[in-house]
Amino acid sequence: MSEATQIVAIDGPAGAGKSSSARTVAEKLGFAFLDTGAMYRAATWWALHQHVDLEDPEALVESTRRMELQMEDTPKGTRVLVNGHDVSDAIRTPEVTRVIFRLDQNSAVRRQLVELQRRFGERQPTVAEGRDIGTVVFPKAKCKVFLDASIEERAQRRARQLEEKGAKVDLEQLRAEIHERDEKTRNRADSPLRPAEDAVILDTTNLTFDAVVDEIVRLAREKL
Repeated sequence: MSEATQIVAIDGPAGAGKSSSARTVAEKLGFAFLDTGAMYRAATWWALHQHVDLEDPEALVESTRRMELQMEDTPKGTRVLVNGHDVSDAIRTPEVTRVIFRLDQNSAVRRQLVELQRRFGERQPTVAEGRDIGTVVFPKAKCKVFLDASIEERAQRRARQLEEKGAKVDLEQLRAEIHERDEKTRNRADSPLRPAEDAVILDTTNLTFDAVVDEIVRLAREKL
């Protein structure tokens, strides 16, 4: 991987505001935007769509290998296509969220998707968001940010996102699912969720969206 590539690496737990912030930061900097979480969601949706046994790690690896993934930036967000299917909304459903850990804890699946992520970042200046961007995918990135927020705030944010799409939300269940995913990603053996040693930690609980974006843009311009 080229050390000269301009990368803004944004990590953090579910609901910390990574995707929306990263997309806007990319627009302000004139960089490409890479939503790595959408990649894992797409691979999960594809496995469910193909009725793959989620308890079979090798079957999940093969399923991911067969997946043809396209991601396009649009004014409404990232458009995700899997083998010709537009799954932009389908990958954000609770059904996918509940089982995504089966893939993001699979080391062989991670290797496949990390390779795709690195190729993307090598082609152009990129704002990338996920859970191991600064620690594993782009460890040499000069600008690393770890976004966090209270679990209550993160649950409220995710609930609003789902309700805007017309989904019914059980806030208590959503909070429990976020907590469970936090525990799984922080304690997994491969690429656990944690701030890189040189990351700036930004708690977004009481910050406006614009304030978060402005701070990341300031850091990017300072460090790059």
